Amino acid sequence: MKAPDMTSTLSIAIGRFLLGLYFLVPGIMKFADQAGTLAYMQSHAIGFTLPLLWFSGLTNILGGLMLILGRHVKLVAFGFVAYILIVNFMLHDFWTMSGDAAQRETQNFIKNLGILAGLLVLAGVSPMRPLTLSNWWKSDNAAG
Repeated sequence: MKAPDMTSTLSIAIGRFLLGLYFLVPGIMKFADQAGTLAYMQSHAIGFTLPLLWFSGLTNILGGLMLILGRHVKLVAFGFVAYILIVNFMLHDFWTMSGDAAQRETQNFIKNLGILAGLLVLAGVSPMRPLTLSNWWKSDNAAG
């Protein structure tokens, strides 16, 4: 298999960084505005909102940082694919709404599918790395 050229390597690194940022910033915002996040979750009849807020916030922050830093990229990307599917069907349920709310949630649903597509591409070009403590501080490329 041919090694990726400089443009491909740079494109993948920038894309990985931006996808990581896409998860990192909302993760921080979940904690910065806990009341708003909890109210939004409760408006969709989601139970156990506080534990789920903590779980999703920490998942966003840690997973986002791992993408940005290039650690376990394939695993994190597939994890975020599952996360997006869950979020889409629980929070962006446009089929239960009408008017502006339905339009807004349809847009969020479709946007998330685009993010999901980017994650699948990233997972496809990233090596699978064993889950060990050996070389945990190294990026996937350096540990390879």
